[in-house]
Formats: sequence, structure tokens, C-alpha cells
Amino acid sequence: MHGGGAAATLRYMTHVPPPAEELVLLDRELARLDARRLQLLHRRAWLLSVLGPVVAPPSRPPARAVSGPGPAAPPVWSAPVPAGPAAVSGGRGAQNVLLVLGGLLLAVAAIAFTLFSWGEMGIAGRSAVLAAVTAGALAAPAALLRRGLTSTAEALAAVALLLTVLDAYALHAVALPDADGLAFAATAAAVLAGGWAVYGVVLGRLRLPLPAAVVAAQLPLVLGAAAADASALVTGWALLLTAAADLALVLRGGRLAVRVTAGAGAGCAGPLALLTAVFLSLSAGGVAGAVGPGVLLLAGAGVAAACGWRAPREWAVAAGAVAGSAAVAAVGGVVRPGVPGNWATVVYLLCAAALVPVLRVRAVPRPLGGGVLGASAAVAGWAVLWALPVTAVALLGPVEAAAGPWSGAPEGLRAASGSPAPWQGGAAPVALLVAAALLGWLCSGRALSGAPGAVPGARVRTAAGAGALGLVWCAVPAALLVADAPYAVAVAVELLSVAGLLAWAVRREPDAVTGTALGCAGAGAVGAGLLAAASEPATYAVFLVLAAVCAVTAVRAGALVVRAALAVGAVLCAVVPAVCVGVSLGWGAYGAVVVLAVPAATVVLGARLRQAAVALSVEGAGASGALVAVVVAVPRPPVLALVLALAGVLAAATALRAARRPFAGYLAAVLFVLASWVRLAASEVAEPEAYTLPVSVAAFAVGLLRRRRDAETSSWAAYGPALGVTLVPSLMAAWGDPHWLRPLVLGAAALAVTLVGAHRRLQAPLVLGGAVLALDALHELAPHVVQVFDALPRWAFPALAGLLLLAVGATYEQRLRDARRVRESLGRMR
Repeated sequence: MHGGGAAATLRYMTHVPPPAEELVLLDRELARLDARRLQLLHRRAWLLSVLGPVVAPPSRPPARAVSGPGPAAPPVWSAPVPAGPAAVSGGRGAQNVLLVLGGLLLAVAAIAFTLFSWGEMGIAGRSAVLAAVTAGALAAPAALLRRGLTSTAEALAAVALLLTVLDAYALHAVALPDADGLAFAATAAAVLAGGWAVYGVVLGRLRLPLPAAVVAAQLPLVLGAAAADASALVTGWALLLTAAADLALVLRGGRLAVRVTAGAGAGCAGPLALLTAVFLSLSAGGVAGAVGPGVLLLAGAGVAAACGWRAPREWAVAAGAVAGSAAVAAVGGVVRPGVPGNWATVVYLLCAAALVPVLRVRAVPRPLGGGVLGASAAVAGWAVLWALPVTAVALLGPVEAAAGPWSGAPEGLRAASGSPAPWQGGAAPVALLVAAALLGWLCSGRALSGAPGAVPGARVRTAAGAGALGLVWCAVPAALLVADAPYAVAVAVELLSVAGLLAWAVRREPDAVTGTALGCAGAGAVGAGLLAAASEPATYAVFLVLAAVCAVTAVRAGALVVRAALAVGAVLCAVVPAVCVGVSLGWGAYGAVVVLAVPAATVVLGARLRQAAVALSVEGAGASGALVAVVVAVPRPPVLALVLALAGVLAAATALRAARRPFAGYLAAVLFVLASWVRLAASEVAEPEAYTLPVSVAAFAVGLLRRRRDAETSSWAAYGPALGVTLVPSLMAAWGDPHWLRPLVLGAAALAVTLVGAHRRLQAPLVLGGAVLALDALHELAPHVVQVFDALPRWAFPALAGLLLLAVGATYEQRLRDARRVRESLGRMR
């Protein structure tokens, strides 16, 4: 192809216009850039004229030369940027630094003068210096503000405020040395707070005096109480009054700095006051001693409520929570000394419940009411956590208390649980029931119906109903434990509660309440089963009743999920009596055959059930029963082989259904192979090939016929059982055979199987044959390897290991690619 033709073809493929058209485009673009540059230069000139001589124009970057006939133009980023604002801000920053340093130096000088040079001057000199310096420092900011030097005025005002503090110290040290230090400090703080406040109001443009006055105002009442050796209650009142004054400043508005400072002060003084009152209330030995802290707590609740009435939404919720908590602590603290110790929680819970009707008052803002409800919920949650251990002991106590299964029925539930009278006493079930009543009231919607727009949503009501149901159920075993109910009564009540919950749950649509009912029923079934383990008749009765109840409710359940869950529960409950039959008859490992009756029933039932999800759940539960049977039969290998074979029969029967064939067929093959291995090992057969080869030939023939009928059949399903029946037992026999013939024959057979699998691209022969060949070779080479390692020095093995790691690390990516190729090749095989 000629050069011209190649160039034309290249331009056509890269979409580049001819040179003439490209030149026109470049000229237009450069003209547009020139116009934009001229516009930016005009704007820059105007900005320089506005900023004046403060800003020095930066040097203009040179324009880049553009080749071609078009006019040269600089790039867009060559337009200069004015440096005015940066220069101005930098100047102000330097000014502030200088002012701060100057103020600090003056403050240091004033402190040094007060501490070291004060004693060298007379009374007149001291007075003159104090008056002159303080007056000058206080007056100077006013003159500076008139000249517009605000920053300088702020710096001198800070020095002036510090000088007033030093003046107060000097006054106490010289004029009033005998005055009480705390009392003088309280008086000085009050005077300084008032003076700084007046000074800040007069010089309204200063930002520091008013926040400083708020800080000083935090001290007078607290220091005064300390000076008077007041009690903790009086100190709490001083803190509360200080916090109330701070909150008044916050709500009053004004400068942000004043409100922030006052809010910080209230956040420190208010909690300290309430915590002091709570401590005094809890430590009071009688009703009279709890009245004072209770009044303080009620006052704190009133202050928080008044603050929340006008506060924004988030702060109103927090204020409502504080007000509700303080009110509960106040009333409950007064009543608490008059009741037994374990009933104090119920007293506080009832006080929290009394707060809920406040939400029906329309005048109460909704955020404030929400905070009160949150406080009530927090108290209820604490009471529930306090009471739940009793329920846990009643349900799970038999696990540790029982000396062994069927050790004998105890007299009462406490003996069965191995627990004495719980320290919560009878208050635990009462607390659970009161908390359940609160949630039930919220679920009904009457708790908030008085507030406009406050009716709880469907999800909230459902969650409240679920919580109420769960707490009522938790109260039942707790009450049985507290009352030390007789053993038979406790078992019967727990069974009735399970049956009642299941019968009620199957009539509802699936939701949180239904799930809670099912969960409580399951926990109750576990508790009843653990409790029944102490007696043989009780074990049979409880689990048979549970199996029957689960089966009946599963039939009546409308929701598919509920029906599947109940069906699983029925099967699992039926497994326990099947295990107990063998134990009662003394059959030992032979009892596993009885346990297999439950999986056999599930196989038949699964084939007759119409709903696939329920059928699958039933069959899965039956498979767990078969696993239990295998565990029971482990001590006797011959029985274990029989159980594995019977389980394989059940899996093969399940595989007759097309929907279960892929998984159940593999499972049946594995179980049959395991059964043959266990049987050979249990019989101590020295020549397993005599038994396995005929089976392998027959199984191989069946697999070959299946592959001819269905070419898509996996090689594991067709040839896996035939190969596994012979190769694995032979490998186990070869590892214990000291002669060379069996390993040689086994290695040759495994090599042949591996080659056939590789040639025919069959996964099962390749994997099984290769694994047996590798293990057989390892067995034969192991003595020689041991001799080699014995001959090598001890440092040789770490060195070889290090070299191997280095080689693998250096070719890590290549090894990964090789492993990926092997996996893909195996995946493509049948």
C-alpha cells in the first residue's frame, strides 16, 4: 500500500480532520482563549483598584509559544490570582498573635508584682498602684473601642479582668488576713461576677467579660456552702440553684458565648446536684431521712421540665428524661425505706409506671413527654434485667443441679434447679408482670392517645405486644421458683404454658408477636425437658406430650413457616423417647436401631406431605435423628455398621423421589461405603479384597449401565461407590502389611484407575485413584525417607524447608495459576 493511501486510512480510522480544517479549528479556539484572557485581565485591574496599594500585583507568568499560523495565547491557568485577601488575613493573624503575647506578658508581670514586689511598698503605695493599674486597664478598652481597635481592647480587657482577681487576692492578704478563705472567696466571686457583668454590659462590644462573669457566678453558692460547713444536702441545693440560674441564661438568649458558657456550667452543676441527691436518698435509713433528698430531686425534676418546655426538640427530650428519672428517684426513695429490700425495685418500677399518664396531658409538649416516657422505659428495662436471672435459674438450673439422668424426682423446683430462695424473692415475677402491663398499655395505644399525633404506629404496637407477651411468660417460671412449686406441678405448668402458646400462635399471622410466642414455647419446652430429665416417667410423658402438641399445632397452623418449625419440633421431641427406650431396656448400642424408627417415619411422611418446605424440614429433622442413632451405636462397631447400612437404605428410599435424588443418592452411597468399611474393620478381616471386589464389580456394572443410559450422570454417582468399597479398605490393609506384594498390587491398580480417569476425563477415578496411589507410595517410601533424614545433619531440614519456602514464594503467582488450572480441569470432568 502506498504511503498516501496509508495516511488517508490512518486519518479515517482515528477521526482526525484534514490539516486545513484542523487549522481553522485551532484558530477559533485560540481566539476564544484570547477573549477570555482579556476579560480576566479587566476583572483583575478592577479588583486591584478596589483593594488599593495594600496588594502588590504578582508577576505575570510568560505566555507559551504556539506553533502555527494562529496567534500565540497563554493557557487558561496563566491568569494571575490577586493576593489581597491572603495578605489581609495574614496581617490580622499577626496582629492577634502580637496582642495575645502582649496580654500574656502583662499578666505575668502583674502576677510577679503581686507575689514578689508587693511587700516592699507601703500602704499608700500599694493602694496607689492598685488603683492606677486596675483603673487604667479597665478604662483603656473603652478608648480603644472608640478608635476601632477591637482586638487590642479585648486583650487589655482580659488583662483587666485578671487584675481584678489579683486585687481580690491582695485585699485578702493585706487588708483582711484573718477572714475565712472560703467565705472571702465566695464573696469575691460574687462581687467579681456582678462587676464583670456590668462591665460587659457597658462595653457591649467586648466579648470576654460576660462569659467570664458566668464562670465566676458558678462559685459563690458552692463556696459559701463549703465555708459554712453545710451538709451534702445543702451543697446539692447550692449546685441545683446554680444550674437553674445557668439554664435561665441559656433560655433567655443573648450572645452565643454566654449561652454556651452557661450551658456548660449547668451541665456540670445539675448532674452533680442530682447525683448527690440520689446518693443521699439511697443511703437514707428511714422515710424522714429520704424526704430531704426527695425534695431536692423533685426540684431538679421541675427545673429540667421547665427547661425542656422551651428548649428545642433534642434538648427537650433529654430534659424530659432527666425530669422523669429524678421524679422516680424522689418518690421511690421516700417509699423505699418502708418496704423490704428486695421490693425496692418494684417500688421504683411503679413510680415509673405512674409517669406514663403524663403523656395524655395535651399541654405537655410531645418531645418533653417522649423524654419522660424514655425515663420510664429505662427504669422498666433495669427492673426486667434485675428479675430475669430468676427465670434463667428456673429454666436452666436443672442442667447443673441434676446428679445424672433419672436420678430421682426432687420434692420442689428449687431442689430441681439447685438454687435456694433467690435474693430477688417474690419481687421478681411482680416486676416482670408490671413491666409487661406497661408494654401492654403501650400496645393498646391508650398510653399516648391523649397527645395529638402521638398514637404509636403498627410496628411500635406490635413490638410492645411481643415484649409484653415475653415478660408474662418469663414471670411464670420465676413465680414457680419463688413459690418452690412441687415437682409435678412445675412440670405440668410448663407443659401447659407451651401448649397454650403454640395453640395461640398458630391462629395468628406471622409477626413479631407470633415469633415471640414460638420462641417462648421453644424455651419452655427446653426447660420442661431439662426438668423432666430427673425422672424416667416424667421424661417419657413430657417429650411424648411435646411431640403430640407440636404435631397437632403443625397440622392446624396456617403459615408455612410456623408449620415447618412446629413439624421440626415434633420430630426432635420424638427422637428423645426413642433414645430412652434403648436405655430403659438396657440395650446399649443396639438401642440405635430403635432410634432409626423416627427417621424412617420422616421418610414416609416426607413423601406424603404436599408442601415442599414442610417436607424438607421434616426430612432434615429426621436426618438429625439418624445422626443421633449413629452416635449411640459408636461404642459397638458391628452395630455401627448395621446402623450406617440402615441409614443408607433410608437415604436410598428418599432418593427414589426425583426432587431428593441428587443429594440423597450421594448420601446413600457414602453411607453404604462407610458401613462396609466399618464392618470389615469390626470383623478384623485381613484380606478385605475377597469381600470388597465382588461388591465393587457389581457396583461398577450398575454404574456403567447408568452412564450409558444417562451420559450426564456424574462419575462420583456411577463409579465412586465401586471404587471406594475396594480401594480404601485395601489401602488401610496395606498400611499395616509388612510385605511388599499388597502395596505393589494396590499401587498398580490405583495407577490404572488414575490413568483411566485422566484418559476418559472422569473425576471420581482420577481423584480416588490418585489419592490412593499417593498414600500408597508415601507408605512405601516412608522408611527410606526416615533413614535419609537420620543420616542428614540436624540443620539440613530447616535449610531444606527454607529453600522450599523461598521457591514457593518466588513462584507463588505461578503456583496459584497452576492450582486454578487444575481446579478448572477437574470441574470440567464428569
